[in-house]
Amino acid sequence: MANPNNSLSQKVTRLDDDISKIKSDLKENKIRPSTQCGKWPVRVYRPLISPKLDSKVILTDSTWQFVEIYLKRNCTNSDAVFYWQQAKNFYEATKQLDLISKPLTTYYCFLNATKALLECKSIDYHFSHGVSGKVSDGHKRLNNELVRFQVRGVLSGLCVYLEEPVTPESTERKFEEYNLKDILYNLPYVHRAYHSTYGNQAEVFIPVLNPRIVHDKSRGKCWLELQLEPEHSNATTLGRLVGYSLDRRYRNDEIYTVRRNKDFKWNAPRNKPDLISNNRLKNYLKNRRSEMAYIYSANDLWYVKRKDLKSTSVISRSTLPLTYAAMHRLSELARYEPQSLRAHLEKDASWLLSEFIEKSIVQFIDQISCEITGNEFRMTGFRS
Repeated sequence: MANPNNSLSQKVTRLDDDISKIKSDLKENKIRPSTQCGKWPVRVYRPLISPKLDSKVILTDSTWQFVEIYLKRNCTNSDAVFYWQQAKNFYEATKQLDLISKPLTTYYCFLNATKALLECKSIDYHFSHGVSGKVSDGHKRLNNELVRFQVRGVLSGLCVYLEEPVTPESTERKFEEYNLKDILYNLPYVHRAYHSTYGNQAEVFIPVLNPRIVHDKSRGKCWLELQLEPEHSNATTLGRLVGYSLDRRYRNDEIYTVRRNKDFKWNAPRNKPDLISNNRLKNYLKNRRSEMAYIYSANDLWYVKRKDLKSTSVISRSTLPLTYAAMHRLSELARYEPQSLRAHLEKDASWLLSEFIEKSIVQFIDQISCEITGNEFRMTGFRS
């Protein structure tokens, strides 16, 4: 005969387990408060240099008119407006062309848009392109298409503005040299097409959600917090995020919340930072933004660029100069060797090249627009 006391004890144990589970499920996952400047919560912004922290996202399907008005109101140099209008003309012309012809007008769109930025920001630059290309001996492959960043020219001026100046490889080789395949590997907006083409290389971009600056009031410290998508919320991805760790404040079950280990001191009575704290914030945002990339779309698509890869294919440069340089090489082929460009478009990398030629112009103009104005832009019909 079963002991009734044992049966009762088992029921009590199960009940305690159920209560513990309910308490765990109901445990409040307290979200860290965002760092605030005035009424504005601070996050990661698309402009790399001088983002407007107190500006709402601009909803528009085209930044051309907005930026032109901005330049007329805020830039004393009329050349900036002229170059911006020229960029738009080349943008419109590009729509009418096929893939083999598009790179030529697309590059001149990039060239003039970049000049508009440099004129607006009063950056000195030489009027040469600042980039050159050549083909190395061998088969028609993207890694045989070489691109050189020159120390003078429009591209060099863009790199100076972005605080990543061109560094000569030696006294004899007064340039930086990359191949077209590696440049495309480092562009977030074609990373899916790249890995569909070259599936044997590690992905260099890790998608992240809700990048924001959070505040620990008791410690007077702030840092970058972000979340990993469910399929990336695992120890493997966490190990690839150099300089990040899991934030144990959160449950981290389906979605990991991680933090940048590097933080900064913050003193902001009533959300009004003192001068020192404000400068710390600006420097921190600039440094964290340089480690990240975004894709212009209807949604926020942010990525952290991996630092754990030892491959020489990883280039420590931001998206704008890499896009500019890659399109310049394709424009050379479109102008002087269209048969070579056609050959590339008929080989294994055809999908990757097609995606780059079609998508880069929208991505480039969005980011240049962000840098000129300090604003962020989003397609209409989407509410943040």
